[in-house]
Amino acid sequence: MQNQYSNGSNHADFQTGNLIQQGSGQGPGKKSDTKYYILGILTGVLAAAAIVLGAVGAMRLYRAAVPIADARLDGAKGITNASVEKKLAVLEDTIGKYFWKDVEEKTLEDGLYRGLLDSLEDPYSVYYTNEELVALQQQTEGIYYGIGAYIQDGDAGYVQISRVIKNTPAEESGLMQGDYIYKVNDEDMQGKDKSYVVSKIKGEEHTFVKMTVIRENAPEPVDINVERRKIESPTVEYEMYDNHVAYIQITEFDLVTTGQFESAYNQAKAEGMKGLILDLRSNPGGNLSTVCDIARMLLPKGMIVYTEDKYGKRDEYTCEGDNQIEVPLVVLTNGYSASASEILAGAVKDYGIGKLVGTTTFGKGIVQKVINLSDGSAVKLTVSSYFTPNGNNIHGIGIEPDVEIAFDAELYKSGTDNQLEKAKAVLADMMQ
Repeated sequence: MQNQYSNGSNHADFQTGNLIQQGSGQGPGKKSDTKYYILGILTGVLAAAAIVLGAVGAMRLYRAAVPIADARLDGAKGITNASVEKKLAVLEDTIGKYFWKDVEEKTLEDGLYRGLLDSLEDPYSVYYTNEELVALQQQTEGIYYGIGAYIQDGDAGYVQISRVIKNTPAEESGLMQGDYIYKVNDEDMQGKDKSYVVSKIKGEEHTFVKMTVIRENAPEPVDINVERRKIESPTVEYEMYDNHVAYIQITEFDLVTTGQFESAYNQAKAEGMKGLILDLRSNPGGNLSTVCDIARMLLPKGMIVYTEDKYGKRDEYTCEGDNQIEVPLVVLTNGYSASASEILAGAVKDYGIGKLVGTTTFGKGIVQKVINLSDGSAVKLTVSSYFTPNGNNIHGIGIEPDVEIAFDAELYKSGTDNQLEKAKAVLADMMQ
């Protein structure tokens, strides 16, 4: 979902390493992929506005706010009866009398709503305050007012910088990959989740935030003042190898990703591309409209993906096939390739227009809808499943590669990406 230190974004310029976090807890059969690779390739997870898929899953943003007073359906029974209200009052009084520090009423109120969603025992169904909702909506754009770094969960209760974007305030200030965010404007961040940390780092463009970080081998915490500026998240990397083999890596599917991919893809074609390696490793997902737009630049005519809810309602996303790729294609995947990444990889495999190389994908095949409430808050609920063109639901299963090869962390530390080298070899055979 998995975040940019942005003006309201869990993206905080910092992608919430939501790789495994917000949406994924470890997926099945993913032990062969290692943290070494994540640090090298990973960015994080993106939520979205409109329809979004991330490691946290697909999300459909329902823009019509549901009035709080009219939220209950006619005739529906509810849990907010007199007995429950009385018990809540007793609990609130008990907390006020005995809890060791003062707690704001708003904090307790939000806790009630979060607890209701938590009772669903679905890690993808959550409650958002207004501030968190604003952050969620901004994440989908891929443009942020932030500092230019990505974050993930770290040790000892502190979030950690997993990547610093080039030519951004984060890089200019001296922030480094691996730094733990100890304090923001002198407030201790221990035990705070990524959304909270981001909310403290965000602010107006051209203002400064004081970050205190704990750095390996540094004798004491380091204070760094970082300017907030407008930043476009780099989600696509391009390189042309020997023999006219193009390499395009997509790290997430933001709204800006479509243009970035199209630019890289067109450049590859202009430079005489004869084969393409599309790297989706550790891509946790993103915006559904984005992945469908990119799929339409590659796939033949037909289904890209479809969803079904508990009532059997089906939504289909299709491709006209006007731009089907005409060169051999290899797609790199691993256990952290999730949701939107699996939609693209699954379609490539179902249509047989390319080969998947790497390890089995994460297996995130359910959809969330974000529903706005009239007071500015929102809930995100799992509402449906999605299926590949051949009708496969990959939730909890993932997509197996055509050529399986585990990531070798030791080789990677010495400068060799064995999965990428295997992809080159497979593509070379396809190009003959």
